[in-house]
Amino acid sequence: MQAYVERFASWLAWEKKMSPNSMKAYSRDVEEFGEFLNTRQIFDYKDARSADVAAYLLTLKNEKKSASTVNRKLASVRAFYGFLKDQREIDTNPASQIKAPKIEKKPIEYLEIDQVEVLLQQPDESTLGMRDRAILELLYATGIRAGELAAVNMTDINLRIGYITCSGEFGKARIIPLGRPARNALETYIYDSRPMLVRENTEETALFVNYNGHRLTRQGIWKLLKEYGEACGLGEKLTPQTLRNSFAVHMIQNGADLKSLQELLGHEDVTATQAYLFAAKGRIKDVYDRAHPRA
Repeated sequence: MQAYVERFASWLAWEKKMSPNSMKAYSRDVEEFGEFLNTRQIFDYKDARSADVAAYLLTLKNEKKSASTVNRKLASVRAFYGFLKDQREIDTNPASQIKAPKIEKKPIEYLEIDQVEVLLQQPDESTLGMRDRAILELLYATGIRAGELAAVNMTDINLRIGYITCSGEFGKARIIPLGRPARNALETYIYDSRPMLVRENTEETALFVNYNGHRLTRQGIWKLLKEYGEACGLGEKLTPQTLRNSFAVHMIQNGADLKSLQELLGHEDVTATQAYLFAAKGRIKDVYDRAHPRA
């Protein structure tokens, strides 16, 4: 059964241009489904039926897994069988007609502009502080994901024109403009801070590096934001996704159209971008309710 998973992972990487993190998550979900099938005395993925997929989802629900987790695992299994069907290993996808559980929509977490300003003032003028300021400025200026930021190379930055090239979650490159504050912070980091961090490791291609001069990881970025969030009273509220949300909501509040925002965020479907429109509209209504005497 493992051979199927390995072929599936290769297919995701080469045909679907999926990021390494997403590819690993999909593969892991399929392996877990395979373990479930084994408990039902099914030892070949091709022998699974719709009833087996439904039973798997029921087991996840009984284990108190969240609806979003169940949906993700179902999407992985569905994609896997779509791959097998595409390879003509099976005739029908047993997961295609299984309905995903409804997910309760949570309010989008984002920062007010004054909170962002306080956050951006947190890093000091030390070598790591200059790096951290550039990271925070870039996350807020572009709305890119933590994984995308970690993957940025020196060649992806053009300070003279003012843009960053981002490979994106599905391998589709997009070009995102940089505002003046982000450009200034990056310029200071690249010329004053980064050389001190990479030292003899001059062949390192990553834009952002850790104290040892190696590429800063996605986990390292999360840890960095957690520390600055606690320093300015935001606590666990501050994550890379929070800054991404803040970028999107503030863009809409200042007149950005959905199509342009979709391209900047790298969304495959404009439906995902519309969620930010609802968040911005909700903010406008709150202001109206507080300010208008007859609200």
